[in-house]
Amino acid sequence: MSRWKELPAELHLDVRQFIVRLRRLKDRSELSTRQLAAKSGYSARSWQRYLNGRSLPPPEAVEAMARIGGDDPTRLLVLHEIAAEQWAEGSVVTTGAPESTSAHTPTEQQSSGRYPRALVTAGAVALVLSVSAALLLAVRLADARAQLADARAATVSAAPTIVSESLVPVIYTCRPEQRDGRWYAGLSRTTDAILAYTYVGPEVAEAQCLLRRAGIPPGDIDGVFGPKTQRAVERIQTRNGLVVDGVIGPHTWKALREAAPK
Repeated sequence: MSRWKELPAELHLDVRQFIVRLRRLKDRSELSTRQLAAKSGYSARSWQRYLNGRSLPPPEAVEAMARIGGDDPTRLLVLHEIAAEQWAEGSVVTTGAPESTSAHTPTEQQSSGRYPRALVTAGAVALVLSVSAALLLAVRLADARAQLADARAATVSAAPTIVSESLVPVIYTCRPEQRDGRWYAGLSRTTDAILAYTYVGPEVAEAQCLLRRAGIPPGDIDGVFGPKTQRAVERIQTRNGLVVDGVIGPHTWKALREAAPK
């Protein structure tokens, strides 16, 4: 378990809750910051900023963290949207406190007027870029809010269930058939559902059927993403040169549906 630094006290509660959720997902993955960078495509330094409350990650990084940590990307993106709204409104801590001008001596104040013109120009350019970035962020937030609303409506009923004691064991029947060069087992036709450890449902059973057809036994075809299924997923990811994370995403679905039987 990582020993996290105390988050800045000035962070808004919504931003703080989102960052704490990211920290828990990183702890769950048991990855170092460098390993997280390798799996997500974002640098270790960027993740240090994200996880210490100095900046917010982009939505793509949030989706990568959800995939790596085995969380629902839609729910995590909703938290990111709420935190981003507070961030855009200025309810966050700044990364550096401005120096007090009252402590400047007359000599320092006189020298400040002698800065090269290039520095003044650079400051003006930085101001324009900051304003442009703020406007772009506002536009992106509006688009993201609409997209997330559609995504929630479309995926709430189709989101994989998590393993719980109340679930009744089910044994599925595989009915493999090939259509347009892709294999289907008759349980789901998804090509992009995110499945991870402890997920349950027919999408998991579909993946188990395709793993068995590819010659990699996933255990019982029970629709439960357990340790055997996770190991089987890692084997087919290794076979196809994919990132080995034990999580089924679009690339792993493609490998499963196009795999030749072994």
